[in-house]
Amino acid sequence: MNRKKSGKVKTAYKREFVNLGCDVDFDFAGPTIHGAAVVGYEGWLAGYQMSFDTAKSKMTQNNFAVGYKTGDFQLHTNVNDGSEFGGSIYQKVSDKLETAVNLAWTAGSNSTRFGIAAKYQLDKDASISAKVNNTSLVGVGYTQSLRPGIKLTLSALVDGKSINSGGHKLGLGLELEA
Repeated sequence: MNRKKSGKVKTAYKREFVNLGCDVDFDFAGPTIHGAAVVGYEGWLAGYQMSFDTAKSKMTQNNFAVGYKTGDFQLHTNVNDGSEFGGSIYQKVSDKLETAVNLAWTAGSNSTRFGIAAKYQLDKDASISAKVNNTSLVGVGYTQSLRPGIKLTLSALVDGKSINSGGHKLGLGLELEA
């Protein structure tokens, strides 16, 4: 019988503009150290997350992100492990219309991803949404508030590259608030 023993120690420090955390996973091969830090000031946020495997003396995660948020606008950028770069922009154009753009690039494979989305509030109880990305995936959705605390959502995801092949998705959701 193979019995693996492990343990974990977690620490955290929080203040108004700073949030720090450090977790250590104990394993007989050697502990893994996970650390994270987020600082914020006047709408700006910056964060760093890392994992270090002491058994292999190797950094297994090394992620950095910066963001900015005002009332109707949000910007986010990130670098993961020095090879994955991403960014997104969200804007509430009006009380009825919200838009977003997402970009990502992976250095090793030279893979680029791009997507745009929008949500339009038809009235106080109903909204429609749509998204499309560079791989021709097209999503649409309709959400209706049936009464306070109860929402019905209908959605579809269509693969535009293989429209006749199938594999498309349809969704039905019922959200209940207690």
